[in-house]
Amino acid sequence: MKEDKNREIENRSGAGRTRLEFNDPRLFRELLGQHDEHIKIIQRSLGVKIHIRGTVMEIEGDAIEIELSASVIKQLHGLLEKGYPVYGSDVDYAIRILSGDGRANLQDIFLDTIYISSHKRVITPKSVAQKAYIDAIRRYDIVFGIGPAGTGKTYLAMSMAVAELMKNNYVRIILTRPAVEAGEKLGFLPGDLAEKVNPYLRPLYDALHDMVDFDRARKLVERGTIEVAPLAFMRGRTLNDSFVILDEAQNTTPEQMKMFLTRLGYGSKAVITGDVTQIDLPAGKPSGLKEAWRILKDVEGIRFITFTERDVARHRLVQDIITAYERDEVQTGGNNKGLPEKPAT
Repeated sequence: MKEDKNREIENRSGAGRTRLEFNDPRLFRELLGQHDEHIKIIQRSLGVKIHIRGTVMEIEGDAIEIELSASVIKQLHGLLEKGYPVYGSDVDYAIRILSGDGRANLQDIFLDTIYISSHKRVITPKSVAQKAYIDAIRRYDIVFGIGPAGTGKTYLAMSMAVAELMKNNYVRIILTRPAVEAGEKLGFLPGDLAEKVNPYLRPLYDALHDMVDFDRARKLVERGTIEVAPLAFMRGRTLNDSFVILDEAQNTTPEQMKMFLTRLGYGSKAVITGDVTQIDLPAGKPSGLKEAWRILKDVEGIRFITFTERDVARHRLVQDIITAYERDEVQTGGNNKGLPEKPAT
């Protein structure tokens, strides 16, 4: 942030109070958010009180929370100076990032544009881990993204794939996932094989249509430039000049994972995503993702990126839900099937 644009005025009232002054009224209004939404998020998340007078902001509270709040506010203002539109979700992401790493630079993360979607929305990483993931996909030919749902593993990989296809760096995109979900059997579903597997591939289509308008996506699929298929269809193939994404990889068997990884041909890149806490394989069946992690973690040229609940890019409550489930798993070993002793009223 430029010194002549924004300066921090040293504490004038003793401990627990810091003032920030801004010189650009337009940027200041954007910083506050509609109806001061951004400031309310910071107050609610960090437990500080923020008073606004003109273009001066006074932060009151615990010294550590004041320092973090000031850092969040100044870095968000720096993004606005660079022309980045700040939304309420960005304020949430900024708080998460700087709470975990006070030295993080939001501009390094938020200004790394991956792709502009069909809805004219700029797709960028929203956490330190997401930034590391994007950098790994750029540098390595095989990347594993492992972590809970909502952390952007598949979405960011698909954004990268579409962007690279549009630059003609790859001939085609292949999106695949195993047709295994929560114990359901394909044989019980009506229709032919394509109709049976389509519900399992629906999330990949949904993400694709979020990036490329429907008609263009349909034409790309019809020409085979983008292929969406169950993992079983990969057997016996060699995938050259392709950007390949294997989603829900925790539900592969070790044999399927080895089969997939050995399909990669010249000029191709593979991104494998999954959540090792959400395995839907039959009891006693080992996960190919977990085994690959163990076997390949030290292989040069392969990169593993792990995500946590801090990287969840959904509603802020999703992060708390994941944390609560993980805490319960540790406390009960996953065997507590009963109701709480005192149900909430």
